[in-house]
Amino acid sequence: MRSASTGHRYGVGNDLHGQTMTAESGKMRRPVVVWNITRACNLRCQHCYSNSDTHQAVDELTTNEAKTLIDDLSTYGVPVILFSGGEPILRNDLFELIEYARSKRIKTVLSTNGTPIDLNIARKIVSAGVDYVGVSLDSADERVHDEFRGVSGAWRKTIQAIRLLKSLGQKTGLRITLAEPTIDGLDAIFDLLERESIDRVCFYHLVPTGRGAAQVMVPPMRVRQAIETILTRTHQIIAAERKIEVLTVDNHCDGPFIYLKLKQASDPRAGEVYEMLKWNSGAAASGGVGIACVDWSGNIHPDQFRMDISLGQVRQKHFSEIWSDPDEPILKKLRNRREHITGRCRSCRFFDLCGAGLRARAKNLTGNPWASDPACYLNDEEIG
Repeated sequence: MRSASTGHRYGVGNDLHGQTMTAESGKMRRPVVVWNITRACNLRCQHCYSNSDTHQAVDELTTNEAKTLIDDLSTYGVPVILFSGGEPILRNDLFELIEYARSKRIKTVLSTNGTPIDLNIARKIVSAGVDYVGVSLDSADERVHDEFRGVSGAWRKTIQAIRLLKSLGQKTGLRITLAEPTIDGLDAIFDLLERESIDRVCFYHLVPTGRGAAQVMVPPMRVRQAIETILTRTHQIIAAERKIEVLTVDNHCDGPFIYLKLKQASDPRAGEVYEMLKWNSGAAASGGVGIACVDWSGNIHPDQFRMDISLGQVRQKHFSEIWSDPDEPILKKLRNRREHITGRCRSCRFFDLCGAGLRARAKNLTGNPWASDPACYLNDEEIG
């Protein structure tokens, strides 16, 4: 089943504006921009990559500065802005900025923990024309979710938000982090998806940065088992002819793993999937290429997990100038990563599909940003 984003992700069909995809590979796409528009958040999540706080940062971009950034992103051809935080709903000009971005033909995605959403906010989201709302819900178990998110009662407010948004016809899905407290509850999550008629879900592999750096990483083999569960439950839903879109994010060996499963089953789609994954290029077309991050103060980062690296400041220089500079040293390395990667990733036969995984995870777990991604769960025989 193809979704509206299949073309952008895999080069098959149309782009996000309904035009035929012409890019020869995923590396040629303009970046999706994750915009952490405020540091303020009402929760205290254990895995927060932005290390959000209860208050706004003193130097957050003004509304006018934010609109100037949107103007530049539009001119540069950025297809999507993902409004994140902190909790973006806590910024009082959020909907003004979303409407402005849409007036510039930029798709808008809202990443929220859901707890501030009442009927009034839900209506504002719909009225602003948000293309998709990703709501964070990490467990079907209320106790587990509230403990992971750091606030009692969060689960109930989040569930209420999902129901409100869906009742208004807003395209809404779940965002789930695969971490030690949550990874064993996937069957219950799929039961919840079916019970609540939620037809899109993104499973995010943990990236140990920000407050998430204190999280104990789940052993790769347990992660592999979790992906097996996700594949099995997804297949069951599709076999029953029910609509669902399932994504796994931030561990690019998932792609080769799915290809290997299809090939093992002699599935005729295996070859097509291989070519789609190769076009996508995995992590090699992600951070620093197809994903960018702008924080609340206007600092530009290779992606949202590398806030320790600043490429420049939008108050001083346009995003488009910084991102398109062929001599920017960090971006140059990220865009030619095969020259710098070490270890088993360097010789992996799936390098063109996976791109050697997340540099943020390699850096934070090994101290070397060019080491092999420690989260890879493929064995030596599979990659050799």
